[in-house]
Amino acid sequence: MALMKIYEYPHPVLKKKAEPVKEVNAEIRKLLDDMLETMYDAPGVGLAAPQVGVSKRVIVIDISHDEDARTPIYMVNPEIIWKSDEISVCEEGCLSVPKQYAEVERPASVTVRYLDRLGMMQEFQADDFLATAVQHEIDHLDGILYVDRLSRLKKNMLLKKLKKYQEERAEDGDKNL
Repeated sequence: MALMKIYEYPHPVLKKKAEPVKEVNAEIRKLLDDMLETMYDAPGVGLAAPQVGVSKRVIVIDISHDEDARTPIYMVNPEIIWKSDEISVCEEGCLSVPKQYAEVERPASVTVRYLDRLGMMQEFQADDFLATAVQHEIDHLDGILYVDRLSRLKKNMLLKKLKKYQEERAEDGDKNL
């Protein structure tokens, strides 16, 4: 496995709609493994392939907080097939929008269909924080960042703080930009 570079806003790969995967093969499984390692290292709870510069419909998620009891979910070509009417508000952050957080409204529950790591069709209902994480990562596959779901005022304030943070990191010699 290998760590991958995480691309940050405003990199154009983050705004591009990702291509469906034709077949879950060794190349896709390696991508899933590398993405999971990168996500754990960052650390984060989800990562979409566009965030590592790969425009494919692939995501990994693990909302467990216990390193000894990890429960990774690998999703290829995920699609939300049902959304609850009930809305939840959750503070979201993103590895591609580092050190910035905002409350985002999303459906409280979703049902998602996807191919697993072996290429088998799976379906499950996600609730609460897992539902938020699934929707956040699938948004990445459509070129949508959580900041795009904020009011214009909140989005502009957050992006101004992000730019300042990135400029400070650049002055300190951080080459991850």
